[in-house]
This record gives sequence, C-alpha cells and structure tokens, in this order.
Amino acid sequence: MTREAIESLVGAREQLWRRRDAAGLAKAHAEDGVVESPIFGTIHGRAAIEASYAELFRGFGDSVVQLEGLMIDGNCSVQLFSWHATHVQEMFGLPPTGRQFTVHGVLLYEFKDGHIARERRIYDFTGLLVQIGVLRPRPARD
Repeated sequence: MTREAIESLVGAREQLWRRRDAAGLAKAHAEDGVVESPIFGTIHGRAAIEASYAELFRGFGDSVVQLEGLMIDGNCSVQLFSWHATHVQEMFGLPPTGRQFTVHGVLLYEFKDGHIARERRIYDFTGLLVQIGVLRPRPARD
C-alpha cells in the first residue's frame, strides 16, 4: 500500500471509533485478518474482529478513542492512542462497576491488499482493571 492509502485508511478509522461503528471498523481488516488484544486475546477473521468491536462498545458504551502520531514504514504503521470509557455492562463475567478509566497505548498495523492484515494493541490492561476496581494495587513498601 502507498503511504497515502495507509494514511487514508487509518484516518477514516478515527470517525468510526467516534461513532462506535463495529461493522465499519471491521471492514478495514482483511477477511482473514488478525487482531492481538489484551482484552480479547488473538482474534482471527473479520467476522470475529467485528464481534470483538461490538462487545467492546457494549461493555464500554461511552468509549472515546483518540488517535494521534501515525508513523509509517513500508506496509507497517504505529499509532499512539488514548482510550477513555466507563465500565457500564458485564464483560467477561465481571459485573459493571460504573467506574471510568483512561489508558494510553500503541496500535501496530501491518497492511496487505488495501486492508489491515494484522493489528496489535499494546496497553496496560492491568492498569485498566485497577481503575475499574476489579483489581486492587498492592500497598507501597518502604
């Protein structure tokens, strides 16, 4: 893919995140695409990727994702993001806590034939669980 095509594809995703459009976000992924996610593990195939976006928006209905700092090298890119949301529905057997969280992370993309072939999401999942009250941090020791 050209640099311009990557910029266009990734740039369009910001609006889809704002609308919490699971189907639209999934369409950017290859039919046999792969997503590696701290929340969902490794997801294979566009249909499963779409289901994971839908599950994310169900559990965190007010999700706000801000994308910034796209860096492109060949058919790969890196993008910084921040994610702010409230845990409003059951997720993975955890009842909703009603607590808000903010995480910062990195999205690593590999592109092929005009789609995202692989996406790897890197962020502090343990920190997210602490913020929503699922885990408690250990007290600091002197």
